[in-house]
Amino acid sequence: MIYRFRIILDTEEDIFRDIEIEQSASFEDLHNSITQSFGFDGTEMASFYVSDDEWTQGEEIALFDMSDAEVPLRTMQDTSLEQMLNQDQTRMIYVYDFFNLWTFFVELAEITEPDESVSYPNLMYVFGQIPAQAPETDFSGEESDQDADDFDDDDDPFDDDYDIEDYEGLDFDENWN
Repeated sequence: MIYRFRIILDTEEDIFRDIEIEQSASFEDLHNSITQSFGFDGTEMASFYVSDDEWTQGEEIALFDMSDAEVPLRTMQDTSLEQMLNQDQTRMIYVYDFFNLWTFFVELAEITEPDESVSYPNLMYVFGQIPAQAPETDFSGEESDQDADDFDDDDDPFDDDYDIEDYEGLDFDENWN
């Protein structure tokens, strides 16, 4: 069987690649296909993370196991796509270059029969140009409905109405030492 993926760069602009690859291929094969399709040289560290429907980062599948934990980390070379992905588990997060944090949403869009006339992996579709620098990523986990320009001083959680020059209203001696 063939897995068809859409790999979307986490940015405001639409930048994605559609890739076909055998279900028996390793995550290292998918990693190589992604780096080539986006024009990276493939020499930086990278990891896939199992994800749910809300794109919550889960178990890591690393390029190399550099941990010293008792339980070894899954590695891309030793993990096949079919071990981790199926019709129920379709989403992963892919992070390339841990210094710049190029972050991609990887979604298994379709499982199909192989086409004898196609060589796999196959780059099916390219949309958008990758920027010169990795987009900034917000890892806070919180979404803000307010822009900085829309911020109302009455909503400031740090506004406690204290005048730092007024020591009379404070409950300590200003010359305590």
